[in-house]
Amino acid sequence: MAYDIISDIHGCYDEMIALMQKLGYEVKDGTPVHSEGRTLVFAGDLTDRGPKSVEVMRFVAKAYEKGAVRYVPGNHCNKLYRYLKGNPVKVMHGLETTAAELKELSPADRTEASGQFIRLYESAPLYDILHNGDLVVAHAGIKADDIGKYSRKVKEFVLYGDITGETHPDGRPVRRDWAADYEGKAWVVYGHTPVKRPRIVNRTVNIDTGCVFGNQLTGFRFPEHETVSVESSMPYDASRFREDHGRQA
Repeated sequence: MAYDIISDIHGCYDEMIALMQKLGYEVKDGTPVHSEGRTLVFAGDLTDRGPKSVEVMRFVAKAYEKGAVRYVPGNHCNKLYRYLKGNPVKVMHGLETTAAELKELSPADRTEASGQFIRLYESAPLYDILHNGDLVVAHAGIKADDIGKYSRKVKEFVLYGDITGETHPDGRPVRRDWAADYEGKAWVVYGHTPVKRPRIVNRTVNIDTGCVFGNQLTGFRFPEHETVSVESSMPYDASRFREDHGRQA
């Protein structure tokens, strides 16, 4: 089986469709189909900040229910899930845009869209082990020794990264560069931390190229180890991108 992984769409529906088409997919009855039998894997953070979060989450949820794609959640997915379940969360850091989109829907459509996402989130694995263990897709990454584990500590890492507990002046958490120390045999494909170009370090690939911040939306083709990108239509925000210290694709 061959896979195409996409991460951190953040409501950029048009770019998602453009990237799928560039990867060779055709959308039939709302479902992405590849002539060579490849499978799309969505690595979390479908919503928030971008203009069409509801369209993205409904598209992925529908395709997932049909068994046409794979999906693992990100931290924004986790927060949206808690919000939709009625748990107390701060409607900020992008969630406010998705909440506003949902409120614009009719009550029936809002209930349907919310239900679709809840089912998607509840049925998805925390991370996905694919290709006979040669490929792991995890939103913010995973340490080699944690592959196959599902403790609370592992969940926090997979959703939020290797956080130090400190914060940057703008409130973003400070994260350790776990990929620099990765020594696993499996390729780990992740996102979460925006980079200007796909970052390849020690069999890890960060494909969050900051589409919602005006850069690109990127897919990673496995087992080919190729990246494919489309340009973003959003305004560019240079402050959102970390420095790259690895091989760029």
